[in-house]
Amino acid sequence: MRPLGLLLVAASLAVPIPWFAALAGQHDPIALLSQYFGSAALIVMAISQLLATRFRVLEVIFGGLDRIYVLHKWLGISALAFILLHDTIDAEMDGLGAETLLVEVAETFGEISLYGILALVVITIATFVPYHLWRLTHRFIGGFYAASAFHFAFILKPFALTDPAGLYVLAFCVIGILSYLYTLLISGRLANAHNYVVDTVGRAGDALAVTLAPAAGRGMRQAPGQFAFVKFAAPGFTEPHPFTISQGPADDRRIRFTIKPLGDFTDVLGPALKPGIKAKVAGPYGRFQRKSGGGPEVWIAAGIGVTPFVAWAEALEANAPPVWLFYCIKSRESAAHLDTLEAIAAANDGFNLVLVESGKAPRLTAATIAQSIEAPVPEISAAFCGPKPMRETLQRDFQALGLRRSRFHFEEFEIRSGIGLRLMLAWFLKRIRK
Repeated sequence: MRPLGLLLVAASLAVPIPWFAALAGQHDPIALLSQYFGSAALIVMAISQLLATRFRVLEVIFGGLDRIYVLHKWLGISALAFILLHDTIDAEMDGLGAETLLVEVAETFGEISLYGILALVVITIATFVPYHLWRLTHRFIGGFYAASAFHFAFILKPFALTDPAGLYVLAFCVIGILSYLYTLLISGRLANAHNYVVDTVGRAGDALAVTLAPAAGRGMRQAPGQFAFVKFAAPGFTEPHPFTISQGPADDRRIRFTIKPLGDFTDVLGPALKPGIKAKVAGPYGRFQRKSGGGPEVWIAAGIGVTPFVAWAEALEANAPPVWLFYCIKSRESAAHLDTLEAIAAANDGFNLVLVESGKAPRLTAATIAQSIEAPVPEISAAFCGPKPMRETLQRDFQALGLRRSRFHFEEFEIRSGIGLRLMLAWFLKRIRK
């Protein structure tokens, strides 16, 4: 995550603080704090909705789309925390005016948005919920956000909507609602995507390799290691899914996705896809690209995490610094694109392929890698794609061997991840029993 993006988020929350502080002498400061928490929730939710649009400029500010999705999740959790604080701390103040029917409706909308957003956040971090159901429920987020904006606009407040604090928060409400509408009607439906057609469908180890050819126009041009959202025009496949493009850029703009059956969607994808089926492809996205400073490189892939490295290897220059790819697999038969990688290793003396078969070789460690390469660890540039626990272990151990943290690059392999689900579920059940 780029510091600039985090700084902008923090600044967005800090801007209204002086306006609220100036009112502390005129109103109950505790209630005023609750009002700020409600405003902060609207601000971070608006930023979260903006991040969901996948505008290209966002990757420049916040980093790759994989990092943006992680920030999107944490902003949603932060918004929920602000909402809960706002709901728990009494925000009522004396002398703000009469409670009209409109005010009462706004209060009701606030309660609806609280429980709606709470449910959606729980579903988001509950990774056992199928992807298509998660996306379906996520479409309601805009309605709950609009309810929150209505609550803010018409609830009794210590300032008017035309005051700086009112205009500031209201502007974020507009941004959030417009971003949601754009996501729902355009980017979420891949309305601005490239048109492709399935060219070939085959096997790559225990994964499915699908090659797409541009159906009209020139198609898209990706950098090695990027990914795209794909929606196939086959019965039952209505939702776009993100997959890494597992080949280097081609002059004819053909692209290949290597998909391992890991869930409901990918399990049935193979039998459904045939040459000639149309597809929409949005992208490319992501910043997981080679960051060699001219020195030796170590690439570490676990299972289907090899896909970006296949693209890197296919685009590798003949005079590139030495590269070691450590490919962790169950067996040779299950390894995706092993023949391609072995052919590249045979043709390029600087590309070294090291297979790590489970059951036949010891568990891959940073120490094992350090002993296998012909370069000091502090001088290498390392890149990893695979499960998070393995990444964290390797990153920690590499740092202990002298590798700077900034020289260990990775992509978030699991965009949807859970945090404290049992704790949040217990709190939710307690709330609804009241």
